[in-house]
Amino acid sequence: MKYQSPISPGRSWYEDTAGPRPEYPELDGDRTCDVVIIGGGFTGLSAAAHLAKTGTNVVLIDAYRFGDGASGRNGGQLGTGQRAWAEELEAEYGLSRARMLFDLAEEAKAHLLDFAAANAIEIDYMPGQLSVAHKRRYVDDYKAHAEIMASRFGYPHVSFMDANETAERLGSTRYFGGTRDTGTGHIHPLKLVIGTAKVAAAAGAHLFERTPSTGIAASGGKVRVTTPKGTIAAEKCLIAVNAYGGNLEPISASHIMPIGSFIGATIPLGAESKVLPGGESVDDSRFVVRYFRKSKDGRLLFGGREVYAVNDPKDIHIHIRRQIAELYPALKDVEITHGWGGYVGITVPRKPFVREVMPNVISMGGYSGHGVMLSNFFGKLYAEAVAGNRDRLKLIEDLKIPAFPGGRRFRAPLLFLALNWFALRDRI
Repeated sequence: MKYQSPISPGRSWYEDTAGPRPEYPELDGDRTCDVVIIGGGFTGLSAAAHLAKTGTNVVLIDAYRFGDGASGRNGGQLGTGQRAWAEELEAEYGLSRARMLFDLAEEAKAHLLDFAAANAIEIDYMPGQLSVAHKRRYVDDYKAHAEIMASRFGYPHVSFMDANETAERLGSTRYFGGTRDTGTGHIHPLKLVIGTAKVAAAAGAHLFERTPSTGIAASGGKVRVTTPKGTIAAEKCLIAVNAYGGNLEPISASHIMPIGSFIGATIPLGAESKVLPGGESVDDSRFVVRYFRKSKDGRLLFGGREVYAVNDPKDIHIHIRRQIAELYPALKDVEITHGWGGYVGITVPRKPFVREVMPNVISMGGYSGHGVMLSNFFGKLYAEAVAGNRDRLKLIEDLKIPAFPGGRRFRAPLLFLALNWFALRDRI
């Protein structure tokens, strides 16, 4: 019987195409180590790999299986820079700091690709990303953005597309213009999860699945993480659970909100299909972003139905097919072989959250849809900080990330109302 994640609905196309997915044991007994990591997604596994390679004694635990959360189920798009456009960061922080944040994110992109290549992890990388305007009034912003990227941020890979070029590259006339970025691309995320775990284990990290943390305590310069079958005593702790923190630790929970996002995979469309002939990934200008791409075997992987309520949709296929048909009417009856979902962590300003939440305990998350690229690199930055160089990590720690309004009781209903309002604005 095929494995079904207990925390994420549906079985993903990634699970059926990633190849062997090794299982790791449950923790059974007490452990002592230098660093304990909670969370076996991109951030935690990357941190474990980099720490173990320096000889650090690392124990990593995950409540479920590695990749069950957003790291193994996301849209696979890398993007460029931070989640916010570079000129938006410049308006908030000034050019100098905006360029440092942009350059850090670009280093994250290079690191991901270099890490995969150096460790022989086949991640199915495909180049190119299109960012497109679903309203005519946004087109001038995209044109200005392309110019700013080259002239102010030294990034020459973004070019403006008018409506005709956009239609040609998308195979759809539903957008009014946008940009094409040849300096980025998209990947098979679960293959990267599996590969990074193998690298970490080979370097000496101790990895445990199906091992939830039942508590974290920090005192006397030590950290103790309890689990159902043992306690881990460590010098330092990294919390890398992103949207799946629950009641693990209150500071992160008040700053990172889980939202559901859902993806469908079609049958291969065939060589004659006019959908995305260049193989790029796509994101659009909706607040509730639609994101889609073609896989190496020609399937359309389409995501776009974010859910801010508690319940998951009962039939992911129906909702995804409806959105596909809006852009590609000829695909209104296309067979969808896989429909799946999961939760991503967002923050109020859609910037990542990194904070020391108790002595020697750092929490990372809130990548807000930009985590494929950033989270892997943040694991490396954490390893740098453990080794004594916290300068680059401080660039992120110093970002002002307010808590969600309403407290633990009312924040979800308030977010539901606010984001559904923005979703309504997307349509008018």
